[in-house]
Amino acid sequence: MSKVSILVAAFNAAPFLEKCLDSLVGQTHTDLEILCVDDASTDDTPAILDRWALRDTRVQVTHLAENGGQAHARNVGLQKATGQFVCMVDSDDWLSPDALEKAVATFEEHPETDCVLFQVVEVTGQNERRYPLPSFEWMSGAEAFEASLTWQLHGLYMVRAELHRRFPYDESSRAYSDDNTTRIHYLHARQVRTCEGVYFYLQHPASVTHRVSVRRFDYLRANESMLRQMRVCGADNRLLDIYENVRWLNVVDLYMFYYQHRRELAPHDRRFGLAEIKRIWKSIDLGRLTPRNRLKFGYAPLRPFWGLFRLEEEVYFSLRFFFKGR
Repeated sequence: MSKVSILVAAFNAAPFLEKCLDSLVGQTHTDLEILCVDDASTDDTPAILDRWALRDTRVQVTHLAENGGQAHARNVGLQKATGQFVCMVDSDDWLSPDALEKAVATFEEHPETDCVLFQVVEVTGQNERRYPLPSFEWMSGAEAFEASLTWQLHGLYMVRAELHRRFPYDESSRAYSDDNTTRIHYLHARQVRTCEGVYFYLQHPASVTHRVSVRRFDYLRANESMLRQMRVCGADNRLLDIYENVRWLNVVDLYMFYYQHRRELAPHDRRFGLAEIKRIWKSIDLGRLTPRNRLKFGYAPLRPFWGLFRLEEEVYFSLRFFFKGR
């Protein structure tokens, strides 16, 4: 059987770790290593990981002295990986028992395949929702890369280890930059396929993508890094146009986050977030934006007038939430 390396970065994940690790050691594909990296947790995470390492020799634990963020922790695990295939599982998520078996079988049946996506089920409380992937037998790397820019394809997958070593996790920001790595893997893949193995993605208020934190503004830096990588890879103007519109919509989304939650952020975090929004606002290539994203009220960049853009956003979101609440 082909060996699989599973990367698990864990930071203060004690409430979720048992379910995650139980799903990994219980896989029907048994030739695996579970590379857990404790990212300087301050709860019971280190002790839980050490107990699992004593219970199952396939669980290997590294404890970091300083918190470096999810991408850094995964790269520490990646350096230790010895498997033919690599996947990551967040410490609050879990896999169906046959997930690895289904993914490995897809690789072995289709030797030209470099990335295999799991089926994703988003779990919120007692509710489950399947991520709506497009129907396809396989995509070229370029096709998968384009689809991933607008999240038609998610980023939960297994990849050939040699491709992952060529392109480790992007550490340009503390959060969100790992999405860039997914896209680069797709771009350099010969073929991308799906399998029927299921990745259960837990939605909860404590996750990075849901809690109110200054880390949310890292998304803008991660987008900036993705744009740089696209240029290095020689992405054509059509793809650059698509992604510049994605970047711009994220500027508007992050202003909405700032509008809704600024009173929950510390003063220096508010200043940092607003400065990041302004910095990226100034960097957007207006010539690449669609007419809708350039002219519609609430989305118009109004460059070079930062104060006028801020006024537009304040009025737009005030009206939006007023009518939404009625």
